[in-house]
Amino acid sequence: MQTLAQLNSGKYSDITHLTLSENLTEFPQKIFSLANSLEVLDLANNKLTALPCEFSSLKKLKILFLTNNNFKSIPEVLAACPQLEMISFKGNQLSRVDEDVLPTATRWLILTDNKISALPHSMGKLSRLQKLALAGNLLQQLPDSMKNCKNLELMRLSANQLITLPDWLFQLPKLAWLAFSGNKLTRSVQPVIDQIPSISPQDFQLKQKLGEGASGIIHQATWLTKPITIDSDDDIAVKIFKGEITSDGYPIDELNNCLQAGEHKNLIKVIAKIMSKEQLSLIMELIPQRFYNLGLPPSLTSCTRDTFPTSATLTTSQIIKIVLSMADTLRHLHENKVSHGDIYAHNTMVDENANMLFGDFGAASNLKVLPETQQKAMQAIEVRALGCLLDDLLPLSLHLENTAQYQALLIIKERCMQADTFKRPTFFAIVEQLKVHL
Repeated sequence: MQTLAQLNSGKYSDITHLTLSENLTEFPQKIFSLANSLEVLDLANNKLTALPCEFSSLKKLKILFLTNNNFKSIPEVLAACPQLEMISFKGNQLSRVDEDVLPTATRWLILTDNKISALPHSMGKLSRLQKLALAGNLLQQLPDSMKNCKNLELMRLSANQLITLPDWLFQLPKLAWLAFSGNKLTRSVQPVIDQIPSISPQDFQLKQKLGEGASGIIHQATWLTKPITIDSDDDIAVKIFKGEITSDGYPIDELNNCLQAGEHKNLIKVIAKIMSKEQLSLIMELIPQRFYNLGLPPSLTSCTRDTFPTSATLTTSQIIKIVLSMADTLRHLHENKVSHGDIYAHNTMVDENANMLFGDFGAASNLKVLPETQQKAMQAIEVRALGCLLDDLLPLSLHLENTAQYQALLIIKERCMQADTFKRPTFFAIVEQLKVHL
C-alpha cells in the first residue's frame, strides 16, 4: 500500500502508478516530482476539491481517478494535460461541466453519481471518446454536438431526467452498449415485479460468494424454508444489490427488466425477490459448476472490449454455437421489448460443450417507451455488440482462418459491425444465417 509519507520521503521516484487514499484535502505537491514517469494517478476516496494550476506538468499522465472526492466542478487545467485519456469523477458533487475543461484526447470519461444537469457543447470535440458513464445525474437532454462523437461505443444514461432520446444517438456508427433506464421517459412503464413471489431473507442461508458486478454481489445459498409456490432445487443463487444507484442505474430497474425479459433456455431463471427496505435481492437458479465465464472484463487499455486468458481457445463450431445461442436470446429479449445493454463475454457463462447461459440485466432498458423507429435502431445497436463479441471470439479460434466456417463468421461479423446502422441484420436474420453453418 502506497502512503503519502513514503512519497514525501522520495521512495517512489520514477514510478508509473501512484495510489493515495488518506482523506487528503490538498493535492500533494510531491507528486510533481514524478512528472517524467507518472502515467496512472489514483486519488480516489479523499476529500479533494481542486487541482493545482501546474497539474498539466504531469506530461505523461494517461489515467486519473478522482472518484469519491468533493469536486463541484471539473478543473479546467485538465484540458491542458497532453496525454490524459481516462478520467473518473464518479461520486463527487459536480453540478456542471464547463466548456472546454476536458482534454480532447479523452477516451473514457466517468461522471457517474453526481448532480450534473447539463453537458457543454464542447463535448462534441471529444472525437476519441469511446466510453461515457453518466448514470445518476440530473441530465434533461444531451447536446446535439455529441453527434460528432463518432467513436463512442458505450454510453450509460440511466437514472437521469431525460424525457426523450435524440435520433442522432441511435445513428452513432460505433455505439454498441447503451443503457437509459430510470429516466423520465421510462416512468410510464408498468412494473412487473409482482409476477414473481416475494420472500424473506430468513427463508434461506447465504453461503460462499460466487461473484460480483457493478450492481451487486452474488452468493450461493440454501433454502431454510422454501415457499410451496416455488419450484427449485435446494441450492440457489442470491444477488444482493449494493445500493440505491450503480454505474448502470437503479437496481429496481434491473429487477423489472430482468422479469420483463421473460424465460428463455439461455437466460438464467429468476425464482423470487426480496423487496424489504433493508435489502433488494434477486433469487435465481444456481448455475451448474461446469459453467465458467467466457471472458474477462475490459482492461484500462482495451477500454470497451473484453479480455481473455492467454490459454483461452475455441473451435469455430463452438463459436458458432455460442453466438447462435446469444443471437437467439437477444431476439427473444427484443421481442419482449428489452435491450440488454451489456452484451459481453464476461457476462456469458459457457461449458465445455459451448452450452451458454446469459444474465446480468444491470444495463437493460425497457424499449416500450421508445418510438418504433428507435426500438428498431436499438436492436441495430445491440447487433453491433454481438458483432463485437464475435470479433473478440474469432482470435481464439487458432489456425482455422481458412475454413469455410471461419470465413462465414467473418462475413456475419462485418455485417453486424458496419457503420450504417440501417444496413445491419436483425437478430432473427443472424439466427437463420448461423443455423446454416452449425
